[in-house]
Amino acid sequence: MFYTPLTTDRLILKNISEDDNTFMLEQFSNDDVNRFLYDAEPLSTLEQTNEIINFYLQPEPRIQHRWILILKETGEKIGTCGFHCWDKETHSVDIGYDLQKAYWNQGFMTEALRAIIDFAVQKMKIQHIHAHIYVKNEASLAIAKKLGFTFQGATEIENFRGDDYLHHIYTLDTSE
Repeated sequence: MFYTPLTTDRLILKNISEDDNTFMLEQFSNDDVNRFLYDAEPLSTLEQTNEIINFYLQPEPRIQHRWILILKETGEKIGTCGFHCWDKETHSVDIGYDLQKAYWNQGFMTEALRAIIDFAVQKMKIQHIHAHIYVKNEASLAIAKKLGFTFQGATEIENFRGDDYLHHIYTLDTSE
């Protein structure tokens, strides 16, 4: 298995699995979690949830992966993070992450992202990690900046429910 579970001081990052469907449904039907996600409708059924999980369980090697964040102390699942669009030729990947509101501003996501960034550099040989962040998502912007991501001028527009949402693409250059 290429993608392995990871650990940090306070977290276990386990590979997503079929038994995470109830958690994933709760996570991605939550208005706080979905507040700045403009790429898909919130989940409303286990069938939709299973489709997402199956996307992340495609046979390896695959260009996407998701970990579930679990508190070591309690075993509670609190969020997810992972990669999309791994381009092996350009040594680049997109990163995505989400966290339940009760755990915001406690450093959990920064801790988890440091672990998967290290995995990306060491195991995937990634040199450029991109984070597509809605311009009004101040918490996500703060995490990206804390981790060394910089805005180099690239933008994209996500059209969601007929409205356009400006995203800045922040990049972490790991080859330096």
